Amino acid sequence: MATYVLLSTLTDEGRRTVKERPERIQEVNKEIEAWGAKVVAQYAVLGPYDFVNIVEAPDNETIAKVSVELGSRGTVQIMSLPAITIETFAKKIKGSSASRPRAR
Repeated sequence: MATYVLLSTLTDEGRRTVKERPERIQEVNKEIEAWGAKVVAQYAVLGPYDFVNIVEAPDNETIAKVSVELGSRGTVQIMSLPAITIETFAKKIKGSSASRPRAR
């Protein structure tokens, strides 16, 4: 499963919903699972975003579906970012330098 970071900003309607029914957040997590993804961690944050969600999904298409389905409700705007573990990143970087010829 691939890891994604979802940065979410609530709309006015979304803020009303969360204030009136904070349990709605957990209900949405179950919907996300029904679409083939899984919320691994969630944080309410201060700043330009309201929530940071760490989500696992099998592919980009699944996470795109999650973003479109949730965004189409008019309660949230989502920025989806694919995430790579530092270990995987380091291996790829190390591997890419070995395959390039060295300048002399």
